Amino acid sequence: MIVVVGIGAGGWDEIPVRHQQLIRESAVLLGGKRHLDLVPDVSGQRREAWPSPLREGLPTLLGSLPTDATVVALASGDPLVSGIGTTLISLLGRENVRIEPAVSSVALARARMGWPAESCVAVSLVGRDVSLVARELAPGRRILALSSDESTPASIANLLVTAGFGASTMTVLGDLGAEAETARTATASAWDGESPRLNIVAIDCTGAPALGWTAGLPDDVFENDGQLTKRDLRASALARLAPTPGERLWDVGAGAGSVGIEWMRAHPSCTTTAVEASPERAARIARNAARLGVPGLHVVEGRAPDALAGLPAPDAIFIGGGATRPGVVDACLAALPPGGRIVVHGVTLETEQLLAGLYKNRGGELTRIAVETTSSIGSFTGWTPARTVTQWAFAANP
Repeated sequence: MIVVVGIGAGGWDEIPVRHQQLIRESAVLLGGKRHLDLVPDVSGQRREAWPSPLREGLPTLLGSLPTDATVVALASGDPLVSGIGTTLISLLGRENVRIEPAVSSVALARARMGWPAESCVAVSLVGRDVSLVARELAPGRRILALSSDESTPASIANLLVTAGFGASTMTVLGDLGAEAETARTATASAWDGESPRLNIVAIDCTGAPALGWTAGLPDDVFENDGQLTKRDLRASALARLAPTPGERLWDVGAGAGSVGIEWMRAHPSCTTTAVEASPERAARIARNAARLGVPGLHVVEGRAPDALAGLPAPDAIFIGGGATRPGVVDACLAALPPGGRIVVHGVTLETEQLLAGLYKNRGGELTRIAVETTSSIGSFTGWTPARTVTQWAFAANP
């Protein structure tokens, strides 16, 4: 059993007596160097700093610990808020880790700003891409961004300016809970200077109306070379794919990545593996994902079905291109779990015949979607039809 004890930035004297006792009585004390330096020496106590890189080095460190002695790990504030507690539970299991939290940095930041919990969102940028903030941008939105280090505030400011939110107010809260606690406020467009290494950025958003989380973003927000699942078709496909928190999508023949990107924008815990054979398009997908606030989208450069081997199992699959390639649909159907959903689009007669056969043999829903948009005809306005798309949607029995 490892006991994870949360401590604040105020030093040893501000740690609750019960937590001090746990720390003193432990045979092994784990933590970052900063945390270990806060604790007075204890005779005979083994102390180990976290390895670097952390995730790769932890199994070796944990394997060296005694099984019959008390082990305490030190963490900042609440160990389950972007903390070591989450990592230890994922490696050891809930039954082998006990959490003893202190006041989290998020709670302290809300208190300093006077922001009720229900009025703001926390986004962890610890070891993550600052582009995650982009998904949350909207006029009047309040965001608490947990920084990786002193460079994060400037990166956030640059992102806000690029996204048209340069008038947003940023407050960098440094060393929360310590005697040397600081707060500095400026608009994103005026941000300059240095920030403390330990900081949280409170963002009060001011900007133009932002992109929504409902499926069907405007086509022009996606960089593309024409290989793009257009807005109305994308909304139809995502309605049937039904993104649900924690689920993974395979976006096969991803093109510009629009379906997989919108899948991830539906909820922060949704993930996507986009499979694309073209190196140029694969790079373009990554750029689109970062700009639209889902930098964690995983791009696999390769051609299905071979590129599907060994991928994390999907909960839903979209095939936007290459359905007639031998083995693609069969491999996707074989990967579909109970309750999983698949949507396939086709514009050619050959793909339409394939989808008609799948509908006949497996059921599901077969739909032809024709979209027309207005355009000029001389001094008048008329309708211009796009290619009709055949859509097959199927859900596996739960």
